[in-house]
Amino acid sequence: MDLDVEGIIHCIRQGDESGVESYLQEFNKEYAQCFFFDAEERDRRKQRELEEFRKNKVRYYTDSDSDCEYTEEDRGLILRQNLAIVLVRFIRQGVKCRLMKVCLRSLRILSRDKKVLAPLVTDNALLTLAKLAGLTSCDVADDDSDLDSEIFDDIIASLAKAKALHNHEEDKGDMDADDEEEECHALDEDAESYISYENTGDMDGNCGYGGHTTGINEMHRGEDHHKVLQQGRKDRRESKYEVEEEEEKESGEEGQRKEALKVLCNVVYNSTWAQERFSALRLLCGLTELLSRSASCSSPPSGQFYELRLMFLMTALRTELRVQLHQEGGVPLLTAALESSLEVQWKDQYEAVINSAAPPISLEASQRIIEILKILFNITHSTHRQEPSESDAALYRHLVAVLRVCLIRCCLLTGDTDELQGHTVNLLTALPLQCLDVLLSAPLTENCEQCQGVNMDCVHILLMFMERRLESGDKVKEKLTPILNLLTESCRAHRETRQYIRKYILPPLRDVSQRPEEGCSVKNRLIRLMTHLDTDLKYCAADLIFVLCKENVRRFVKYTGYGNAAGLLATRGLLGGQPSKASSSGTQYSSDSDSDTDEYRQIKGRINPVTGRVEEEQPDPMEGMTEEEKEEEAQKLIRLFSKLSREDIIQPMGVSAEGKLVPMAGLRDMSLTEERESESDIEPDEELD
Repeated sequence: MDLDVEGIIHCIRQGDESGVESYLQEFNKEYAQCFFFDAEERDRRKQRELEEFRKNKVRYYTDSDSDCEYTEEDRGLILRQNLAIVLVRFIRQGVKCRLMKVCLRSLRILSRDKKVLAPLVTDNALLTLAKLAGLTSCDVADDDSDLDSEIFDDIIASLAKAKALHNHEEDKGDMDADDEEEECHALDEDAESYISYENTGDMDGNCGYGGHTTGINEMHRGEDHHKVLQQGRKDRRESKYEVEEEEEKESGEEGQRKEALKVLCNVVYNSTWAQERFSALRLLCGLTELLSRSASCSSPPSGQFYELRLMFLMTALRTELRVQLHQEGGVPLLTAALESSLEVQWKDQYEAVINSAAPPISLEASQRIIEILKILFNITHSTHRQEPSESDAALYRHLVAVLRVCLIRCCLLTGDTDELQGHTVNLLTALPLQCLDVLLSAPLTENCEQCQGVNMDCVHILLMFMERRLESGDKVKEKLTPILNLLTESCRAHRETRQYIRKYILPPLRDVSQRPEEGCSVKNRLIRLMTHLDTDLKYCAADLIFVLCKENVRRFVKYTGYGNAAGLLATRGLLGGQPSKASSSGTQYSSDSDSDTDEYRQIKGRINPVTGRVEEEQPDPMEGMTEEEKEEEAQKLIRLFSKLSREDIIQPMGVSAEGKLVPMAGLRDMSLTEERESESDIEPDEELD
């Protein structure tokens, strides 16, 4: 489909709104689920095709990014840029609600491309969209240039020039095709070098402005290289319950407001300048007012999801807006919105009614809840290490009580439940630790998990969540680090939590025939993470097990093996085996002993402390040797280590009084005379290469 921007301009000039609507509906229908190429994707495609050419040694190579294709793509870009200019001026004049919604949907499609954002990031354009979205009621200042019809004449002239250039390139392409047979013989043996020459240098210099990252929607690539827009995947939320079909039926100001919010989301995400102007124009205040009004409603408006998405984007991208929202009461406001979406009913101050027979959280409500949790994390993540005031502590405890409902309730889809719990865990790690005791304050029930008279339902859910993340093996650092940190801090803060988690992760040792990292239990998986390549992840896993062992070095080595434990012990200065000093949080553990099982006591003496398992007995290599021969072998070994150390191949290390690794300088102190004498004693076949 070739977009007729010139026809739209003629309809606008003639006041033919039905004609404009017809043109735009065709555009929207064609490209509703399509996304734009960018220069980076085109360069990657060129490289893949060049490599394919070299691999297959084809006789003739047709560059998919030839001048003709560039012209086609540049022409499509010109059409989209001019359409954006026309539509921004058109909606500012004020049109009927139905046509306004169609125009905004076209702008939403165009706003996916960074190269056409210029008309959408001006103050007038942002304020116009904000007013349509309900973020402000201020009238937009009139701009005389908007009413000047000469702008449309300039657009038509530029389109005519682009069309003429396109026709010229097509004629040139036809002529080159006629000459193809004559030139083909010249591309036999030198084809590869010819292609290499043509595809190096600044061949794409005219497209340098297109280099950018992907927008809100992922960019996808199809097989038709001449089509600027290609089929993409639908928004995750839309793919669930066909929002587009519902929006076709939805009319009036609410549908128009929702489309304006979608355009703002795209523009803000794709443009740093739009983010700065959004902050400077104080449009966040309008968002908070909208959310405040909708939170008090029995049923939130259908556009609330996009209000929350826009608020999340702004708080994620602009630091000053996080501070502003927090200072202006963002936490209680968003907590109230969370309660409304969850339909929370209270039994006590920090105890919500949990009805096991309640229906699962709806698809739409789950998406709103997730957006709220993400915003709350943005504005509270710096409070974790702070000492809250009495009023803030009460506020955070109320929020934690609501988060307890988020952990216990299920969504309609299993994937949504896992995502909801993941964002709940992220937020719990951001809140002050002393406020998390609300998770354990629920009264005991008949079927609840408990430990020493404390309700452990939430702790059990967190353990199940961690186990699912361990089993998935996908994005392990991003998915596991928050839950590992949360469980570690909870174990330090609450004795009952530590005892419950320890029974689940570190049951009493009975079978030590395998290495601690071998197997599929939670303990085995966590110990495998202790030697992970990612430093943060391995220390998070090791720290959890270390805390479960009450930060006792002997017990830690007993459960993990010295080889797995060495990394954390070296970092903490505990390699000497001395007791751990007070932890960073000042935790004081009880003095209860770690009783060994009868099975463990029977084989304790045969366990290899490095591997943490019972090893097969190996023959003594010095059996039958005299004391003099043993001493001679020891001297040879020392001399070999000295040679390796002197040549900087190895650096012998020892453990200092503080329990940290330090270089062993003794081997370097050997006099040169002694070294020469010792080297002369080494047989030729013993010398190192």
